This record gives sequence, structure tokens and C-alpha cells, in this order.
Amino acid sequence: MLNKSWVLGALAAITIGAGAHASTSVEKVNNDKVKAFDEMLEPGEAERLSDHLPSVVVYMSSGPGVHEGETVFAPAGTAPLKNNGTAVLHFVRIYFLTPGGDETWGTTGLAPHYKMLFENQFARVYDIKIPAQSREPQHSHHDRVVISLSGAQLEHILPDGTVQPSTLKTGEVVWRKGGTHIGHNMGDTNLWVIAVEPK
Repeated sequence: MLNKSWVLGALAAITIGAGAHASTSVEKVNNDKVKAFDEMLEPGEAERLSDHLPSVVVYMSSGPGVHEGETVFAPAGTAPLKNNGTAVLHFVRIYFLTPGGDETWGTTGLAPHYKMLFENQFARVYDIKIPAQSREPQHSHHDRVVISLSGAQLEHILPDGTVQPSTLKTGEVVWRKGGTHIGHNMGDTNLWVIAVEPK
């Protein structure tokens, strides 16, 4: 378990260095649990990241040695990414701002077809695919960052019958509060997202 002074030092480091990411870096989520950046590296370019915080990288495009949707945990101190390819490398990096927790969530609450990618002290990370014109069974989520690899026209149906629009666009990176609902893909495109639930 990480101590409080480590977390405060790491938070200061990322706050000071927030502008020192890849040349194309857009902050998408910033709260007390995570900071998420949508980043693009030109060929030959290396990102300038804070080495004080653990993070998750979700690749939005394929490149040498990586493929779209690949999701990797990067411990604090991990070397920065470098684009060794010939095309722009697009990815999302999510920094964890807390020491995490010891609790294991496993697949508890998740819809049966969600694919668990990994879980550690910092997050539970899983892959969600909902075909066009289909529904998933009622399930529950914790607060999470949602990274949309393929967007769709969606709605959430809450246990009391309330319907909430929940559409995601391809490439969107958003913070979604936890809850219990049925997911309904009302559109003509398949949904594909990676969900990162910080602890």
C-alpha cells in the first residue's frame, strides 16, 4: 500500500507537469481520483510524462507492437512511450491520484459479456461491446473513465424505469458516475469502449 506523502508528492508532480505531455495532449478528465489525457505522438516523438504516478494506457490506434483497444497498466516510474512507427500514435493515458485499495471487485456487478482485462490495487479495467440494436442485462458499475473506440446511440434504463440518454461518440473520453442500469444500443453502430474504474 502506498503512503499519503507519496500520493501528495505525486499529485504535485502531475499538477506542475500537466502541460509537459506529448505535443498533442488534451486533458479530458480531472477529479480527485484520476486525470485522463487524450494524446497523439508523431513518428519519432516520445511523450514527456510524470514518472511519479501509476497509469493505464488505452491505445486508440494501432502501431508497432500495439493494436487498437490494447490496454496496459504502467506502474510509477515506467519509461515514456515513443512512437517508433510511421504514422501518428493515438492513445489515452489515465493517471491514478490515490493509493488505491485492497478490495478485489472481480466481475461482481458487471454484465456477463463484459471482458475483464485486469484488476489491481488502482483499478478494475474491462472491455464492453454492445452490438447495434441490442440490450445488455441490468448490471452495476463503479465511477469510471469510459474510453470510446466505437461510439453508438445509447440509453440507460434505470431500475425505476427512468430512461437516461447516454450516447458516446467515437474517440470520446468521459467520466461516468456509478450506478445500476440496463444498457440499450439504439443505433446502427456497435459500441466498443474500455472502462477504467479507479479504486
